[in-house]
Amino acid sequence: MTEMPTLSPGAGCRNVPILKQRGQREVFCGLTGIIWLHRKMQDAFFLVVGSRTCAHLLQSAAGVMIFAEPRFGTAILEETDLAGLADAQAELDRVVAELLARRGDIRQLFLVGSCPSEVIKLDLAKAAERLSAQYAPSIRVLNFSGSGIETTFTEGEDACLATMVPMLPETDARELLLVGALPDVVEQQVLSLLADMGIGPVRVLPAPRLDTDLAVGTNTVFALTQPFLGATHAALERRGARHIAAPFPFGEEGTTAYLRAVATEFGVDSDIFTRVTDAPRARARKAIAQASDVLREKSVFFFPDSQLEIPLARFLTRECGMTVIEVGVPFIHKGLVGPDLDLLPEGPTLSEGQDVELQIDRCRAVRPDLTVCGLGLANPLEAEGMATKWAIELVFTPVHFYEQAGDLAGLFSRPLRRRDLLRLKVAEWG
Repeated sequence: MTEMPTLSPGAGCRNVPILKQRGQREVFCGLTGIIWLHRKMQDAFFLVVGSRTCAHLLQSAAGVMIFAEPRFGTAILEETDLAGLADAQAELDRVVAELLARRGDIRQLFLVGSCPSEVIKLDLAKAAERLSAQYAPSIRVLNFSGSGIETTFTEGEDACLATMVPMLPETDARELLLVGALPDVVEQQVLSLLADMGIGPVRVLPAPRLDTDLAVGTNTVFALTQPFLGATHAALERRGARHIAAPFPFGEEGTTAYLRAVATEFGVDSDIFTRVTDAPRARARKAIAQASDVLREKSVFFFPDSQLEIPLARFLTRECGMTVIEVGVPFIHKGLVGPDLDLLPEGPTLSEGQDVELQIDRCRAVRPDLTVCGLGLANPLEAEGMATKWAIELVFTPVHFYEQAGDLAGLFSRPLRRRDLLRLKVAEWG
């Protein structure tokens, strides 16, 4: 199969100057990560310690009806808690006791901090330590922050996984650990590819249940499936595990480079790698070509939102023929996205952080064909005649690895097709 062209040394964006700005930011709440995590971890429960607004956010984002039994809930901070008139720790103990008495299936309980609980300095780490000792060994209680005060919405998953790493048992076995929550169908696809190459054993974090064989040690090598897992990456390295650096598995090129890096680590023969990947690579290329015809020679502008921006910019330029004007990223962790930066052709502005007014001015000045941004900016920009793509949709939709490559291209092409159709209708109505 024909390989994608490689960039000459120094032609990527790893060492280009980065525009760093600090000002008003558009951010979405880190509690959002619970929506996909509670589906992956079947014996876990996420108890948000927050306000009624937190509860409404989770309820509406998850689309869960009020009579359902999801694996998340909210311990509401009332006015007496916020004013310091009640013992919030005692109230939390009471709520946890009621929850565990009702839900006997819980083996992992996460106390999730929110903006209100952090503002009143409620020590959930101490509460988790106390409750874990009380309910051990049958139930493990951990805590992490889902606050949107300083974080992006994908960092909720990162904080959750990072708090789990120190609790994992020690192992001396040489194992591959895939890190990051993926839809079940996507996870099974990559596990099947790795098994066909003879790579194993392969573990996954997060695991569906606490009683799996998931462990970590100095012989563990891990590959991240999401570029926003910086804290988890650091926690695993502190345990002695070693990171396999690779482009992230978006599109045919990214997926092939990702799998090749893993295969090289485990000494997989090149003929075996080709035999296993040739057919899905061909399907991915065909699907991308069909879905991305409207994207070719179009421009795209990324506002910082999900931390997926750099791998997606690489995918759109190299596999869909787009021109990237600016790649805005909340945080740039070159230890994670460096391989994608190496493949991203020079040209776009690379910006870290945000002063939203200044960035909107830059976007208006260039009038890109497509703008990728958060929900708060999409409608105003659409009102100004710009086609937009909601960044959060790229997290909630299966987009990783070969079989989803065409769907990924389609997420970006649909706004442009919709815009062209609307223009055609307007012209007809004349």
